[in-house]
Amino acid sequence: MFRRRFGAEGAKLCTAEHFHYRPATADGMMMNSATSNYPRESTWFAVRTRSRQEKVAASALEALGVPNFLPLKSEVHRWSDRKQAVQIPLFSGYLFVRINLARDSRLKVLKTPGVSGLVGNQSGPLPISDAEIENIRTVLEQVPQCSTYPFLTIGERVRVVRGALLGVEGTLVRSQADFKLVISVELIQQSIAVNIHASDVQSAVDPTNRSTCPN
Repeated sequence: MFRRRFGAEGAKLCTAEHFHYRPATADGMMMNSATSNYPRESTWFAVRTRSRQEKVAASALEALGVPNFLPLKSEVHRWSDRKQAVQIPLFSGYLFVRINLARDSRLKVLKTPGVSGLVGNQSGPLPISDAEIENIRTVLEQVPQCSTYPFLTIGERVRVVRGALLGVEGTLVRSQADFKLVISVELIQQSIAVNIHASDVQSAVDPTNRSTCPN
């Protein structure tokens, strides 16, 4: 379980500005990332980076033409004479790449400066679902005031049914007097949380699939 502790350095905002794969249109303008723009039959994978090398790795992957996603958060650092907002990785030590393992050389990713390895098991890298990446990206774009959160494996799975986060799924938890929606990437055991009204979510579990216990 990864925990994030927030000190007195200042507020933290999350952004999705390092969603790197943005193909250029014919007139040279940049397009927003879309699934149709990704290499055929490609899948998201998590990349483990060397210490504080997330941005170095993301920039190098972009230069190589490898679609990648480095979610960032903005921290306001205060010194005795000034304060400054700095962009730091949301998930320390990780970023995401979208490749086709059968066609793309994983060696190209592994040899990229700042990259330590691909996250997986003894059988090789393990894919991450489009939904998990899209949930993180949507939260970062729509609700900057999110924060990292201890990874959860239990709790009610819910789906947002109204508002800017419509369709996003996560775990509903109680935090003092408020409710939070926790969005997780299970493979790397990392989560973010955003405040939400309980009336804006409903169970994501099909009632016909709920298990029942005998009396």
